[in-house]
Amino acid sequence: MNEQWMREALKEARRAYEKNEVPIGCVVVSDGEIAGRGHNLSQGRKNPLLHAEIIALDAAAKSGKLRRGEADLYVTVEPCPMCMGAILNARIRRLYIGADNPRFGAAGSVVDLSAYRAFNHSVIVERGLLKAECGALMRDFFETLRAD
Repeated sequence: MNEQWMREALKEARRAYEKNEVPIGCVVVSDGEIAGRGHNLSQGRKNPLLHAEIIALDAAAKSGKLRRGEADLYVTVEPCPMCMGAILNARIRRLYIGADNPRFGAAGSVVDLSAYRAFNHSVIVERGLLKAECGALMRDFFETLRAD
């Protein structure tokens, strides 16, 4: 079942790719269904807040289906510190990550906010779900960008 949800996140990442956005996609799953989905829109809309995770969490909250402490989040690339803060504030139960983010990752690659003891919530992190596919999409995007 987890791969099914990450494949939905990959669909979102491909939507970002088609818009020349960094191809990161995300879905929030609550009660066995997608409560919110999103993909990066920060470049096209010139808004640094429009990361896939923020958009998906916002959509889940607006749907009324975000069950704090019971929802899971699937994202194709490890969240940045801003997104990890939103994930913690939403009290996401479990975070599934496709590819690591060695430049900005806030779930262990650069810093680990996911289990920081001073916060009143932590999230269980599972890494590497469809890692090859998630990583390949990012590599292809940046190789194409550099070639242009």
